Amino acid sequence: MTRQKTSHIFTKIALKPLNTNLFNIVLLSFFLTIGTCKIYSQDISPKTTSIPAKKAKKKSDTAAEKKNKPNATAQITADTIKKDSLKPKVLLEAKIKYNAADYVKIEQKKKLITLYNNAEIKQTDTELKSGIIVMNYETNEVLAGRIKDSLGKPSQYPNFKQAENVIEPDSIRFNYKSKKAIIWNSRSDQGEFNVKAELTKKENDSVYFLKGARFTTSKDVDNPEYYFQTRKVKIIPGKKVVTGLTNMVIANVPTPIALPFAFFPMSKETSVSGILLPSYNDSNNRGFSLQNGGYYFALSDYYDLTVLGDYYTNGSYGLRFETSYAKRYSYRGNLNFRFENLINSERGYPDYSKQNIYNLQWSHSKDSKGSPNSSFSASVNMGSSKYYQQSINQSNIGSNLNNTLTSSISYSKTFQGSVGSRLSLSATHSQNTQTSEINMTLPDLQYSVDRIYPFVGKDGVKKGFFKNINLLYNLVGKNSFVTTDSLFFSKAMFDNAQIGMQHSIPLSTNFKIFKHFSASTVMNYNEVWTLKTIKRFYDDDQSQVVDQTINGFDAFRTYNFSSSLGTTIYGTFNFKPDNKIKSIRHVMRPNLSYGYTPSFEKYYDTYATDASGKMTKEYTRFEGGVFGAPANNNSNILGFELSNTFEAKITDPDSTKVEAKKIMLLNNLNFATSYDLNADGKTTLAWAPVRVSGGTMLFKDKLNMNFGATLDPYAIDNGGNRINVYNINNGGSLFRMTSANMTLNYAISSKDSDKDKKDKEAKNKEGQRNGGRDDDLFGRNTIDNVRGRSQFDDEDEEETDKIAEFFAAKLPWDMTFAYSLTYSNINRESKITGNSIMISANGDLTPKWKVGVSTGYDFVQNGVTYTQLRFERDLLSWRMDFSWQPFGDQANWNFFIGIKSGILSDLKYDKRSASNR
Repeated sequence: MTRQKTSHIFTKIALKPLNTNLFNIVLLSFFLTIGTCKIYSQDISPKTTSIPAKKAKKKSDTAAEKKNKPNATAQITADTIKKDSLKPKVLLEAKIKYNAADYVKIEQKKKLITLYNNAEIKQTDTELKSGIIVMNYETNEVLAGRIKDSLGKPSQYPNFKQAENVIEPDSIRFNYKSKKAIIWNSRSDQGEFNVKAELTKKENDSVYFLKGARFTTSKDVDNPEYYFQTRKVKIIPGKKVVTGLTNMVIANVPTPIALPFAFFPMSKETSVSGILLPSYNDSNNRGFSLQNGGYYFALSDYYDLTVLGDYYTNGSYGLRFETSYAKRYSYRGNLNFRFENLINSERGYPDYSKQNIYNLQWSHSKDSKGSPNSSFSASVNMGSSKYYQQSINQSNIGSNLNNTLTSSISYSKTFQGSVGSRLSLSATHSQNTQTSEINMTLPDLQYSVDRIYPFVGKDGVKKGFFKNINLLYNLVGKNSFVTTDSLFFSKAMFDNAQIGMQHSIPLSTNFKIFKHFSASTVMNYNEVWTLKTIKRFYDDDQSQVVDQTINGFDAFRTYNFSSSLGTTIYGTFNFKPDNKIKSIRHVMRPNLSYGYTPSFEKYYDTYATDASGKMTKEYTRFEGGVFGAPANNNSNILGFELSNTFEAKITDPDSTKVEAKKIMLLNNLNFATSYDLNADGKTTLAWAPVRVSGGTMLFKDKLNMNFGATLDPYAIDNGGNRINVYNINNGGSLFRMTSANMTLNYAISSKDSDKDKKDKEAKNKEGQRNGGRDDDLFGRNTIDNVRGRSQFDDEDEEETDKIAEFFAAKLPWDMTFAYSLTYSNINRESKITGNSIMISANGDLTPKWKVGVSTGYDFVQNGVTYTQLRFERDLLSWRMDFSWQPFGDQANWNFFIGIKSGILSDLKYDKRSASNR
């Protein structure tokens, strides 16, 4: 016996002088017999050679002449000398690649070749890896199995891969010619399922029969937390799985959950159509119910449709239509429509009521790469004003507290040319959920032409007063509606529409004064067209003043002038070199502005206020227009603004860095006021209140602080009206603070990384989509019995699987904090009108347990604000969560446990308490 360590190690070859040629002859005979590949072999010598057919024949003849080698002669006669074996029609079509770490043993009498330790065979789309592989080149069969390691434990299990199908059994018997196989204790992936079977029979590439099979979505198929046990299974990879009697087993304990047969689609497509099973629930107000049952339509690769419904035994029902669509490099979006017919109590009872509510959501975005000169986007959230308060299928606490629903649909296109222009069409919607008032524009047309510099020469230099003179043209057209949700899209809504168009041509320039002052002037011409005006008069029959709508084209024209002068002042205060604070920099940007608008009295008329006609007032027929009305008094305003920023240079905590570190002390501190040059001191006062605002970021930009105040220099009388007396002359201070506010937002987490910031932004997508907050300060919005984003979804699976992290106490957490304070002193009331704090915290008790809480306290009302407690448990392939709102109008609790996998998402238990809705 001779053993030599190379890429292939051959042993037990009796004919040592001819081992190289003999091995090539044997392999050539084997591969020609099975008719599947082109010969490729390696010698045990350091050099590797490939022997063509003609050379093989010549060398074989030489070997046959030697009388002391009868076995070699017989093998050559049988396998290499036949003329038919060298005809082109049987030339082999593919390669077989092989490898073994320890040795390759050839037994000619048994027609066997054995590969041991990390054995591997590859042929076209078939690959087999195992601890040991035995090939019978006469029957074209391969037998692969495990081997024992140094501890005596089985290792190097077979891994059989054919195309996209992978099987990991204890052992396998495979025929290369018929493609049939018998597999013992096979393990394979079929879609989201992991399948293990005692015995598997492979009929061909597309059909497998399994006996004593279990399938699960658990990662550990050998020791799953749950599985489905069945005696017989037929699998068509990529298409379907059909089983006989199937029983569900949890923690190795059989359950009474069983099916006489089961069918699972295994399409390679991204999604397939199917039934969505409803969930059972009950309510004190509406009885028993089935929720979220329906059908999913996989219409194409570009769009789908989900139809869901709810039904209650008292007659209430709900319908939802949800669709998503996308086309790569073009656009993507989703559209949801929800309708609910709500019935409270029973007919004949005093608390019986019936109403319909609905909600429409649409989100659309266009890829700029598809058409860079145009864009289309949509963000729609509209419907019944009380939808989020009254919906019986949603928990929308954060959305309940939002008083406004907004929508916007816009299209824009840019036209290139010597003078470019831009056109945009949009529709906007704003709905107050408390008053049910809706303001809508449909459409809103805007067209603008790029700036034109008429005095710029061919060199294109814009410098000085004249060369910077430029003009624009802007066109705005609106069709505006003001209505309520009960009259939305009714005839009354369209009858009250206000239609108008505004043309504006601003002529402006900018220039430098004394090198350090920037000056600008603007002259603006406006022309407004309208299709509706009014006529106001005293109606003797009704004994009151009435407005009569006049339909027809009308227009008014206005103009105004404005100018500004500003500069930037820098100041730096340096500290001692050994001081931690190196310097403080203060940047001031003062700005002085002036605006003048003349009086347009010609557009004003008078009307009688009583039957005698002696008392008259002025009005303009353009009142209530979509672009307002011309002023009958001239405006002569002088404005003052001062903006400040403060930043500092400090010693960097990192001793390896030489440069000082810059930090921002105040992002902005602004003061603004104005003086009316036309003020007479009686009807109008000269000075406007001073508005102070500022903001900064602290603690490594984690704390965002904003504040503001209004300071009035004038005193007020006993009725709370401003009088032409300075507050300091009335026994008060220089300024009278009429209002002030401050907000603090602070977010921290156990990890300070970009990933965590993205996670925080995505905490409450459903709430943000419904018009609420994107964080979870008011809890997380959910649709009943439909569980969306889990708190475990963002974790790295490899990290969570490390038990060592638990003992190292690396348990992630995050906290969001918000504080709001509002002060009011308009009429000397001097009181805090708003003072509340909100906190949201999420953390891990263990690597598999997560808890969260959202709560707050209102110091003015002296009560706890909305509170939600959240608990979630990762049960490997299962998930359990519990949320509880202990008090308030929306007090309820929700419990859910179910399988994570989408294919078994209907296997769940979802229970919700009846809320006070």
